[in-house]
Amino acid sequence: MTDLPNDPIERLIALLARTPGMGRRSARRAVLKMLMRPQETMLPLAEALTEAARAVRPCETCGNLDAQSPCGICRDPQRDRHLVCVVEGVADLWALERAHAHRGLYHVLGGVLSPLAGIGPEDLAVGPLLTRIAAGGVEEVIIALPATVDGTATAHYLTDRLRPAGIAVTRLAQGVPLGGALDVLDEGTLAAALRARRPA
Repeated sequence: MTDLPNDPIERLIALLARTPGMGRRSARRAVLKMLMRPQETMLPLAEALTEAARAVRPCETCGNLDAQSPCGICRDPQRDRHLVCVVEGVADLWALERAHAHRGLYHVLGGVLSPLAGIGPEDLAVGPLLTRIAAGGVEEVIIALPATVDGTATAHYLTDRLRPAGIAVTRLAQGVPLGGALDVLDEGTLAAALRARRPA
């Protein structure tokens, strides 16, 4: 942080520009808007950032981010505890929650296997997942990892590790998106859609 400018406005712009999806030009516009009404925008934002930095932490059970541990999802008695969805990161968990597509529990791996990046099973939350399964009660694990080379390799690895537990291990279907035209899809997506076909 020593490379930040001394000027408070420039420092704020530089810090905002470091956040995902925010370039320097967008950061400058946001800072200008906030400076016009600091009491209504900047001070509440500063308080919320400070509170989140102090209170939010990973859930000890699933890895989600929350102000409490276990998180709200893990504590929710309405969730299906027989079903655990494995995701790469918290952003994926939040996306599934926004879609209201999953009513079970989650497990955040914290990444995917990547030999080129030096990421092995010991760098991910594979051990805690196996411990959760061994504790009993889980009947199905849904592997919801990205359809990349590393994501697919991780899914195969997890399937092999989970198979001895005698539970169902499933993966997300991949293929044609809702409203997608076949002539604009890549060959890999089309092939996956054909493999994942189901009765009409």
